[in-house]
Amino acid sequence: MTIIFKICRWLDRDEYLKITEFAEYLGRKSGCSMFSFKYGAMYSSRLEEYIGYLESIGAEISREDREKIENIIKEYTTIRIEKTEEGFIIYSKARLSSILEEFRAKGLAYYSRIKQGFIVKPYAIVDVVSSFSRNGFTVVDNTCLIMCRRTVDVQFYGKLRDYQKEALESWVKNSFRGIIALPTGSGKTVVALAAMAQLSVPTLIVVYTREQLLEWFNKLLDFTSLRQSDIGKLYSEEKSIKEVTIATYQSAYRNIDQLRDRFSLLIVDEAHHLPADKFRYIALRALAPYRLGLSATPYREDGRHEELFALMGGVVYEKSVQELEAKGYVASFTVIPRVVALQPEEHRKYKELRRAYQALARGRKVEELIRAIRVGDENARKALQLLHNMRMLLALSKSKIEETKRIIEEELSRSSKIIIFTQYVKQAETLGKILGVPVITGRTEPRKRKILMELFKKGRYRTIILTTVGDEGIDIPDADVGIVLSGTSSRRQFIQRLGRLLRPGKGSKQKIARLYYVVIKGTQEEATLRKLLHALH
Repeated sequence: MTIIFKICRWLDRDEYLKITEFAEYLGRKSGCSMFSFKYGAMYSSRLEEYIGYLESIGAEISREDREKIENIIKEYTTIRIEKTEEGFIIYSKARLSSILEEFRAKGLAYYSRIKQGFIVKPYAIVDVVSSFSRNGFTVVDNTCLIMCRRTVDVQFYGKLRDYQKEALESWVKNSFRGIIALPTGSGKTVVALAAMAQLSVPTLIVVYTREQLLEWFNKLLDFTSLRQSDIGKLYSEEKSIKEVTIATYQSAYRNIDQLRDRFSLLIVDEAHHLPADKFRYIALRALAPYRLGLSATPYREDGRHEELFALMGGVVYEKSVQELEAKGYVASFTVIPRVVALQPEEHRKYKELRRAYQALARGRKVEELIRAIRVGDENARKALQLLHNMRMLLALSKSKIEETKRIIEEELSRSSKIIIFTQYVKQAETLGKILGVPVITGRTEPRKRKILMELFKKGRYRTIILTTVGDEGIDIPDADVGIVLSGTSSRRQFIQRLGRLLRPGKGSKQKIARLYYVVIKGTQEEATLRKLLHALH
């Protein structure tokens, strides 16, 4: 296609040189200088700029050629977005390499020769679209996930506290992406429901446990205009997918091919679990361009929170337990260390186990011992068994059990409701028999677990024992005392357990939550407690 234009006045040197950057001089005709567009200039993203310059110096272009130019400009400044197995694919006749250079350098976009388009990771598509818009391109979203957005009519009926409003605003300012980090009991779910209503698009909510799924379902009914028939549930006992769907991590992973292109918003509860090798696949495969992560503790000891931030959009809002306590949004709390000594016979046995462990471990860390076992190191296997025996001796120490009894008696005299946190099923079951207290572990059937929790909430039971199944995903609205008898050095676990006690008291009475931490003197437990208390402050 050839497009000719003429200029019927004298051109100075600078004007002539400028024109010949994008056009060939054809000579003079009837007192006018004749030019034709160079092929490369006519089919470039700068064509509109060239036309603007020609108009400013009085160039004449026929009506027919102007229509051709307008069509070319439209064609070369339009971006089409389609879905593909790898993410979103972008088609355009314009050369996009320079615009996408930053995204290509970060591994967020690459050119597919087979598909003849640029493939963009789902969690980067919003930034890519913004970049195109800033560069004057028209974006056509044929997926209807990003711009045209299939709408879902969701009204939010709740009332947000000031920090919840700030969290929502921060997420909106970050192009509807990012992680909100708030303590357990501070209303992260309510913020998420307000966010969902603000976007009002098909939404997939991913939660860690079946109990959390049912809690989310009930809160959707309580705080939004959605009805039961509007909400899909995807877990072992039910498989329904609707415009708003709640799925457990396991079910979302197993069914991601069915879910991946149906939702514009992805909400991930307890988002610190997402970087796990299996679960990260959910965020990698899902095409949802808008993302909200919720976590009390998004930072991981293994450093993989950096992957989480990349997948969800970074931490956009964060408040600590202390900040919310100061404003009265969570209960005031105190952590009470109780350090006890082993009984003489226990102490002798512990020293024997430790000497034997040290001889076999030879200074190796637990991770190194685990790797050694994989290649058949029998000493490493024996060392880990000795370490387990040491931990169980501490967990079932008579001194620890007696101290627990004293705390329970003292707290029940104050009409407290008590959660005992343990790390080990054997410890929990042994304590349950000794204390006559109900126990919930990962082995407890869902129906029985629900009944026990309901009785605890109603006050029929004033004390309950939980293993790590209680660290996340169980709603305990009015427990005010916790007793930690065993745990890890994980700050996240510590904060989560504390968070179980931090919902503010009802009415005018402001409760003070107490978390007792019972450890054995002169052992790793005591060092772990010091580390956790330091991390808290």
